[in-house]
Amino acid sequence: MSAEFAVNNKTHSTTKMSLFMANYSREMRMGVDLRRKGKIEKVTEFAERMRKVQEEAGAAFMRTQKEMKRQADRGSKEAEEWKVRNKMILSTKDLMLKERLARKLVD
Repeated sequence: MSAEFAVNNKTHSTTKMSLFMANYSREMRMGVDLRRKGKIEKVTEFAERMRKVQEEAGAAFMRTQKEMKRQADRGSKEAEEWKVRNKMILSTKDLMLKERLARKLVD
């Protein structure tokens, strides 16, 4: 079993489907029987199934994105609004500038 097969066949925690399923709208074949038994799917049916899988994956990513944003925003506060002429104090403590430029900024 190759690493590529393992990655493509693993169910993703966000989408709840494998990468192969998200890309091709079907599960990966694992057998050696290349002859297909049964009816062949129509192109329109395949396209519709593919669209549904892509929508499900997109919705799962959007849900995850919203949850991640909610977690990241938890505990943060609104930023202050700055205006063009506002004055502020800047520290040059951690600036790595050449000696003459640093003197100019400090004076």
